[in-house]
Amino acid sequence: MNQRMAAVALAGLSLVGASPLWAVDKLELTTRVSGVVETVLVKPGQHVKKGTVLLRLDRTVLQARLDEAMADQLRAQADEADARREQGRAQELYDRTVSSTSELEAAQLRYARAKAALSAAQARRVIAQKNLTDAELKAPFGGVVGAVPGGPGTVVAADCQPKPLIILSPDQR
Repeated sequence: MNQRMAAVALAGLSLVGASPLWAVDKLELTTRVSGVVETVLVKPGQHVKKGTVLLRLDRTVLQARLDEAMADQLRAQADEADARREQGRAQELYDRTVSSTSELEAAQLRYARAKAALSAAQARRVIAQKNLTDAELKAPFGGVVGAVPGGPGTVVAADCQPKPLIILSPDQR
């Protein structure tokens, strides 16, 4: 069961009441991220292949968060490049005995902080991109749509116990 949950987590899905696939009559699927259902692309009784997009959340807020994260990353890259140049200048002045150890250490500290800020900004961008990708609920296996309890306008609160949006049964053919 842990392997199944890990595979589902990697697929960006959450399963409500998950158990091993071979013992399941149906799986209740929801998204990993919060939002509002914008479009449902399947109907009950429809056969779907693994990876088929079943529904999409409104991506407006998630796209804005990605745009914000990308802007933060660009700013952090500029700050890191500036701090790197400043550290180089401070090292050169120190080597020529024109500046003090404390000035060199201050430049080294600023550069270390700028590198850390850049790493954090890159991580926030990756998370924002993953959240945007996970706004689409995809079929984790080929199956038959049993029900669609989450129609357009349904609010998904992924941090709480999310209600199922799609009920999928393994394909018996």
